[in-house]
Amino acid sequence: MTLTRKGQATRERILEAATELIAQHGVAGTSTEDVRKAAGISGSQLYHYFASKQALIRAVITRQAEAPLIPGRPVMGALDSFDALRAWADAAIEHQEHNSGRGECTLTSLAGELSPSDEQTREDLCNAFQRWQSLLHDGLRAMRERGELRPEADLDELSMVLLTALQGGSILSQTARTAEPMRVSMKAALAYLRSFTA
Repeated sequence: MTLTRKGQATRERILEAATELIAQHGVAGTSTEDVRKAAGISGSQLYHYFASKQALIRAVITRQAEAPLIPGRPVMGALDSFDALRAWADAAIEHQEHNSGRGECTLTSLAGELSPSDEQTREDLCNAFQRWQSLLHDGLRAMRERGELRPEADLDELSMVLLTALQGGSILSQTARTAEPMRVSMKAALAYLRSFTA
């Protein structure tokens, strides 16, 4: 669908409203009527851009996948050095300390509400996580090419370790309302990465 500038602005307003409501009430607790009211649009306008609630949720997933790896942070530079990865980990920990995981619509929280029968949404989430893993993979490859990581370092494994530390730390921190799980998981992941230092 090709949208005018006004149409793009309306669609973005709908997505912003949906993201905020999901952060507050979860997917199950957010109706399309709630989104319509929050966005200040008519029902026909909503369904012009999103044919169903599932289509709207999938668009929210795509939007969140394009956000920085640390919610609420500007896009950070390439994660292609130990210093950059340490700064990335510190930002994740700081974010958890500041927010304690409250009131957020993240890929982690969306995945937690995924219905087992919703294969299309599962694929969208999987693609989003793979996109993030590829950003980490690219940075690690640059490090290996510069000789900072040993040639035998498995970049697929290492990028998955880092992503899993972020996502696992996030969901445990949200549940426990403390940043400690994030701190521990990121520290362990970076220590494992450093074991491959050339």
